[in-house]
Amino acid sequence: MPERLSARLLPAWVDPVAVFRSLEAAHADVFWLDAGADARTGWSFIGRGTAAELPSNVRLDVAPPDARLPPFAGGWVGWLDYESGARAVGAPVFRTDEAGSWLRATHVVAFDHAARQSWVLADADDLEAWTSVVATMPIPAPGFPPVHTGAPLIAEARHDPEEYAGLIQRCRELIRAGIAYQLCLTTRFSVPGEHDPLLVYLRLRAATPAHHGGFVRIGQRVLLSASPEQFLHAEGGVIRTRPIKGTRPRSVDPVEDAALAAELAVNSKERAENVMIVDLMRNDLSRVCVPGTIRVDGLWVVESYPAVHQLVSTVSGSVAAGMTVGSLLEAAFPAGSMTGAPKLSAMTRLHDLEGGPRGIYAGCFGYVGIDGSLDLAMVIRSIVIDADAAVVGAGGGITWGSDPSAEVAEVATKARAPLAALGAVLPVRWGSDILN
Repeated sequence: MPERLSARLLPAWVDPVAVFRSLEAAHADVFWLDAGADARTGWSFIGRGTAAELPSNVRLDVAPPDARLPPFAGGWVGWLDYESGARAVGAPVFRTDEAGSWLRATHVVAFDHAARQSWVLADADDLEAWTSVVATMPIPAPGFPPVHTGAPLIAEARHDPEEYAGLIQRCRELIRAGIAYQLCLTTRFSVPGEHDPLLVYLRLRAATPAHHGGFVRIGQRVLLSASPEQFLHAEGGVIRTRPIKGTRPRSVDPVEDAALAAELAVNSKERAENVMIVDLMRNDLSRVCVPGTIRVDGLWVVESYPAVHQLVSTVSGSVAAGMTVGSLLEAAFPAGSMTGAPKLSAMTRLHDLEGGPRGIYAGCFGYVGIDGSLDLAMVIRSIVIDADAAVVGAGGGITWGSDPSAEVAEVATKARAPLAALGAVLPVRWGSDILN
């Protein structure tokens, strides 16, 4: 087990973009867990590391961390793919090369956005040198990342919108038959060719900043995220999850925008979809928490982001003695917000309906600390880039009350911003108003 990294507070704030540009140019395996452009709360972590397996035996029932130090004091940064989680609970899966990957963090810069402070973390014998490197990193010229020039690329879709609408009807038939209460049906869009991951990420974070953004490159694969959904957070023996179910697009008209948010807040279908996942996550957390400590801290709260309004709930519990990271992931992954309920039944049927792997999409990413702290976000509103293509997943929860045309429109809404960061647009049929 690696040791806790030593930490040092820098005398002045350093720019996260400058730090990451320098680090990304010099090292292959890097990460940026990003609280968002212009963040005023939360923490961001930028660093590098070495490829490593995520250990399952890290204890979660630990004392509260030292509030004077960054919440991540060393450990692992990376992602888990959807298929590995589905396989572990007995669901059928497709073969995929997008397996889980992790780095053991060796050099980190931590940014406390509320206090406007920067910290450096490294092994004690390397802290002085790392501090000097970070303090002398050049500041990039101000300005937004350049937009894509020329004709937009046309994404390729796994399903056309009419086919996806048909799958929604099949989900409703399964619900009517009592096989599931809800199914999170997904699809994917691919953009062939080479892409500049850093440029794409800077576009993505400028257009759709989110509290769980991220750039994680391990080997030849890069995950770029503008995720608004925190899957699991553990600190000081308390576990929280914040499932999202219910989405509306933003409007440039303030009156219409407010109306969209208000309609989302009271929509009976969206509330039903959300509360089913709340109950599922209460059940999942009960497997690793002290009986009687599970709480719903927030129910049906509308949170607004640059591209969408979301309906968010929060569930928490006190971790039981002896529980580990492995225990928590076994109980809760894949997340109910990306499967449906009951979880195994939903995953089994979705395998038949979707017709291909999800890969990293619908998995999770973030950090797991050596001290039992963790912060993992859902891989949604995200891009996965390989050598010859980029992939964007999108989907939505289907209930008996789902309207196929509205669900198709929701998928298009979710996919547009990540595709735009790639300089791409939806296929013509997905971008039309026939079903949207």
